[in-house]
Amino acid sequence: MEKIILTGDRPTGKLHLGHYVGSLKRRVELQNSGLYDKIFIMIADAQALTDNADNPEKVRQNIIEVALDYLSVGLDPTKSTIFIQSQVAELCELAFYYMNLVTVSRLQRNPTVKTEIKMRNFEANIPVGFFCYPISQAADITAFKATTVPVGEDQAPMIEQTREIVNRFNHIYGETLVEPNILLPDNAACLRLPGTDGKAKMSKSLGNCIYLSDTEADVQKKVKSMFTDPTHLKVSDPGKLEGNAVFTYLDAFSRDEHFAEFLPEYANLQELKDHYTRGGLGDMKVKMFLNSILQEELNPIRARRKELEKDIEEIYRILKKGSDEARQVAAQTLADVRSAMKINYFDDAELIKEQAAKYKNAD
Repeated sequence: MEKIILTGDRPTGKLHLGHYVGSLKRRVELQNSGLYDKIFIMIADAQALTDNADNPEKVRQNIIEVALDYLSVGLDPTKSTIFIQSQVAELCELAFYYMNLVTVSRLQRNPTVKTEIKMRNFEANIPVGFFCYPISQAADITAFKATTVPVGEDQAPMIEQTREIVNRFNHIYGETLVEPNILLPDNAACLRLPGTDGKAKMSKSLGNCIYLSDTEADVQKKVKSMFTDPTHLKVSDPGKLEGNAVFTYLDAFSRDEHFAEFLPEYANLQELKDHYTRGGLGDMKVKMFLNSILQEELNPIRARRKELEKDIEEIYRILKKGSDEARQVAAQTLADVRSAMKINYFDDAELIKEQAAKYKNAD
């Protein structure tokens, strides 16, 4: 069996450091590892419209932003198929068939759906498209026969629901779909990077993001204002690491070599943490160290983005080519599904022959 990856993002804004450590950086590593036969990366515009139906221009304008972020971090269209979800119509048909395999109560129990509904204040006014988002995601994953889905831990319930749909379909109709496995980030700090304000999730709507496309000055300003330990009022005060966003970011980004380059009085992160917790280390010094690390990480990404922005037409050509390739693959899976469900009437020569004989004999 081929080893295939499917992953993607909703185009509701530019991508930020949470996306980067949670999935983007890993995608580039996986793309360049040579361990996978195919990699599909989806810009999930149809999914984004499930809670932005009244603002399609927001989704439309952010297609290019996400594509630029993808290419600037190192995703390579010669190694990965980058495509736009809405341009692969087969995904909608697959989702429609899968709806018969999932109950309303099962969707209501999905922890990710419950969290997202609460976060958006949908309450009783839940758009059906948004409510069925796990089914749509199952269609996306199975359309490309993905064996691996790299996501953050908050998406684990969605992958579990996909596995349930695959198993139910194969049980009823025969072995047709491929059951995917989840691939979580290696670094625990990367599972869910907090916002700069210390809130659990970095979110565009909360305004607590550091974007991959932020200028050097923007990043420095945001780092300087990051949430630390509110009880750490004086340099001499012992500081707390738990809930301290700056140290969570250091867990995610710092390496021992960063200390030799930017903060040579410490050998590693543990020494820095020990000093902070016993007192005598100011927040601003730690923040400036983090800023140096982030600038080093983001500088090449910003430079690539600036070059890519010079030829937007080429970015759309890449997306068109990727979408055409993705549609060919999804069309084959859909054909397999139709055949398994016995709704491939015009392609089933045996059915036509059998029924022709049946009614001929009846005469």
